Amino acid sequence: MKLKRICVFCGSSPGSRPEYAAAARKLGGLLARRKIGLVFGGGKVGMMGLLAQAALENGGEVIGVIPRALHERKVAFSGLTDLRVVNTMHERKALMAELADGFAALPGGLGTLEEIFEILTWAQLGLHAKPCGLLNVAGYFAPLLAFLDRVTGEGFLDAAHRSTIMTAEHPEELLRQFEAYCPALADKAEWALGMMDS
Repeated sequence: MKLKRICVFCGSSPGSRPEYAAAARKLGGLLARRKIGLVFGGGKVGMMGLLAQAALENGGEVIGVIPRALHERKVAFSGLTDLRVVNTMHERKALMAELADGFAALPGGLGTLEEIFEILTWAQLGLHAKPCGLLNVAGYFAPLLAFLDRVTGEGFLDAAHRSTIMTAEHPEELLRQFEAYCPALADKAEWALGMMDS
């Protein structure tokens, strides 16, 4: 799969372990060297800032999308290839989704989880067919992945949709998975109809 841009969701904090910051810098630099544009939340702080700075330092295209309220707080990253200022968080996510060919999450908090889960839900509903993955730095997402396996086992998530959530410990491996990605054949609406017929 040809990837022109990847949207990366990540924390506005650097986190408590140096591995998190290192992974953000590594991913940003790798995307730039692979000529894959970065779409991100537009902030200069935390993991977001480290990610964008590394991409820029390596000559990459970096597009930030930030809500006006955050832009007014002076937390936007200056010097990006393109900074889009939108009115709401909903507009931010919709534009990021429109601009990207795939979605990755680095370690982060509630906002990061909310963003990647909304994108995963859209994929499940057949609203897009783009690869989605978690960069499992230092096992950060391991408890979440175990919970998703529980959700699948309890019948709330189809195994086919669970299998589309890619995971890797290193950015290179996640990009390889993205490039080899084939979307699920059935979306949740079709799956639900099949369940009712059975």
